[in-house]
Amino acid sequence: MSLKGKTLFVTGASRGIGLAIALKAAKDGANIAIAAKTDQPNPKLKGTIYTAADEIGRAGGKALAIVCDVRDEESVKSALAQTAQKFGGIDIVVNNASAINLAPVQQIEMKRFDLMHQVNARGTFMVSKFAIPYLEKAANPHIMMMSPPLDMKEKWFAGHTGYTMAKFGMSMVVLGLAGELRPKGIAVNALWPRTTIATAAIENLLGGDKVMKMSRKPEIIADAAYRIFHKPAREFTGNFLIDDTFLASEGVTDFEQYRITPDSPLAPDFFVPDDRPPPNGVTLGPRK
Repeated sequence: MSLKGKTLFVTGASRGIGLAIALKAAKDGANIAIAAKTDQPNPKLKGTIYTAADEIGRAGGKALAIVCDVRDEESVKSALAQTAQKFGGIDIVVNNASAINLAPVQQIEMKRFDLMHQVNARGTFMVSKFAIPYLEKAANPHIMMMSPPLDMKEKWFAGHTGYTMAKFGMSMVVLGLAGELRPKGIAVNALWPRTTIATAAIENLLGGDKVMKMSRKPEIIADAAYRIFHKPAREFTGNFLIDDTFLASEGVTDFEQYRITPDSPLAPDFFVPDDRPPPNGVTLGPRK
């Protein structure tokens, strides 16, 4: 398997999961468009589009750092056009950019509600929409969303209805667009982690160092995404994948490599359906 010469357009790729996916592809010699907002250093958020571009270059890939706001139509159109012009086309689109606010209905500010929907649901819809003409020309085109299975249970909504609506909005794009693009041979899939992933969002918003230690590394998502991108687009589409279950189906057996802290239990993520248990031999408890 190799992504050498393939071009990936990754939103939110200046850090975290987006950057991990980009670096995995870069090791093959892929071209990466880093489409994100962070162009200036932030003491609370490590990384910018330029530091990400440096890392991708050192890993063996070619990078294009683009300031892109997925809420803005002209920004998205321009970023896609710049990518195609520089690299000759676009093969893979990763909708990774996301906003989170876990406040309950009475407490959430409407501007925060609006932000989540503009970035998550609308941003994913818009990036995918305007990427289609480029993907139609690719040999094995993929769109991938970092979004969960559509498990319509009260427990996933209660307490953070606004966030769930926004994330499930991304998954609804998967569901509809997979059917819409199947005749064109463009794959549309969703990938979601079983556990929390050690990112800035976890560190700053969801429990700090304690939950970070109970998380898996972003590389588990990158390894799963890498394998998704090699699937035949005409045959592998409309899937809502959980990272470790999918990797296990691909023959991966060592999941301990992804733990941040081996002797800590793993913290389960939101939205993983009860009927999607961990693969055989995989435990969320501390390593014994």
